[in-house]
Amino acid sequence: MIRAGDNLALGWARLMIEELWRLGLRDLCFAPGSRSAPLTLAASEQGRVRCHAHFDERGLGFLALGLARQSRRPVAVVTTSGTAVANLYPAVIEARLSGIPLIVLSADRPPELIDCGANQTITQPGIFAGYPLFAQNLPAPSATISPRFVLGSLDQMWHCLQQTPGPAHLNCPFAEPFYPGEGVALAADWPTELASWRASEQPLTRIVAPALMPDVPATWPELAQRRGVIVAGQIEDIADANAVAALAQHLGWPLLADAQSQLLQHPQALAHADLALHNAAFRAALANSEVLLQVGGRLLSKRLAGFIAEHAWQQNWQLAAHDRRLSADYRVDCRLVAPIAAACHALQARSLAQVPWRELGTLSAGLPAILDSLVEEWGELGITHRLASLWQGALLLGNSLPPRLWQMLAPPRPANPLPGQLHSQRGASGIDGLIATAAGIARARPQGEVTTLLLGDTSALHDLNSLALLRAPDHPLIVVLLNNDGGGIFALLPGAATLPQHDACFRLNHGLDFAHAAAQFALEYVAPGSLDDFEHAYRTACAARRSTLIECRVPAGHSAGQLQLLAQLCRGKAE
Repeated sequence: MIRAGDNLALGWARLMIEELWRLGLRDLCFAPGSRSAPLTLAASEQGRVRCHAHFDERGLGFLALGLARQSRRPVAVVTTSGTAVANLYPAVIEARLSGIPLIVLSADRPPELIDCGANQTITQPGIFAGYPLFAQNLPAPSATISPRFVLGSLDQMWHCLQQTPGPAHLNCPFAEPFYPGEGVALAADWPTELASWRASEQPLTRIVAPALMPDVPATWPELAQRRGVIVAGQIEDIADANAVAALAQHLGWPLLADAQSQLLQHPQALAHADLALHNAAFRAALANSEVLLQVGGRLLSKRLAGFIAEHAWQQNWQLAAHDRRLSADYRVDCRLVAPIAAACHALQARSLAQVPWRELGTLSAGLPAILDSLVEEWGELGITHRLASLWQGALLLGNSLPPRLWQMLAPPRPANPLPGQLHSQRGASGIDGLIATAAGIARARPQGEVTTLLLGDTSALHDLNSLALLRAPDHPLIVVLLNNDGGGIFALLPGAATLPQHDACFRLNHGLDFAHAAAQFALEYVAPGSLDDFEHAYRTACAARRSTLIECRVPAGHSAGQLQLLAQLCRGKAE
């Protein structure tokens, strides 16, 4: 804990890191900096907190986000003062909108050095506006301030994140000196008022909150006997997803699964429902449903969200573990805020088993044959479809085009077990930090297990520095990079696709490949030119358990034409 030669700043930082460990912190990410030296040294010397370093603070924030997303526990980020802190803003936003516990420990100048011309100084308190769920500007370490204050603040922050996961910001001013052996050394028994705390392994304050047990509304048993559907939105936990599938089977209700739900490829889910919504007969059959139970976070599919908004439901219910609103039209009749698995078990216990209605499955049964005509050729559709049949372990879907292709094309797979855990970064739907997030997910998984990232070329260019994080040999990451020479998704937007400025203002063709980037960061690199070559490269990387960049170069704009044809074929199936 306190070491010989520690000054006040370093002793204060050691207390903070020790308390965070006792509360449950296991991973801490830091970037180089002098003002943050007390926290960095305290963490690296504590011996039990796993430390992760990156030279790019923007990527660092997303590395921590990935660690927290996979581990389901808070992860801390330490930065020095100045613009280093501002570079964490995108990750803080994503953490808030996705409900990911992320703790920012930003080092700062003491108050007397603010706004007076001191170097590398900005106004840091409140820099993340209203996004943190907990924010506190700590005082500079002082012998006149009881250390119980800072330990108690950490306890309160941790409790806040346990109640509602999201970001927290502790701004930590430190006055020089920072390093061991500098300034006045603390006494070995400092501080005496923490004698009992130092003799234990427990946090200073135990905060016990009552468990949330879901209450089933009295109207549910009668609603459960009507014709209903379950729509699974973003669900992170596989146990939650399995509980939703079991409830759908018990009720006999069709299960329409979002790409982010862990259930899109589950045999209980309706296969290719997003494509089936092109089909008039399918939409007419779905319109016979009376009750909607939407579970989890918001949806990726615009077609499904549009149907939900337009249909005249007799009852529209939502279930989520958080209390954030998820209905832009405010047409929800009942919101259940409870742990998803527990609530599904309670709903199942309060309802009778029903005979399933199968019209929707019958109408969508011909879709795989339609897909076969398009997904067996080289291109984004074929690569996505093939990867969806191969992946295991963990997979992060990038933003822009990849998750939309996955929503439409991912085929059903056997459920016991599911292929693995699928992640997305759809809180703010940004393309920043995707490589770093995937690296964090990989590091939070057991050693040797493979993680896959599917993303586009613009997203990769945006986070190119984070390829440096892929060199951790025990946590292999396979990056499947769809290179269509720019922002291919704009070709799907009629308003942008038809403009004469499409390429110059939206697509931003770059003409680059990533072979030299892979070489710079000493990564394995493959550039397949056929689906069989891609499958061989992916299987080889999985078997070798080494980080690999698989660059799939595809013609610009090719997927837009394929998707238009696919929509026409789906409509023609019924019409």
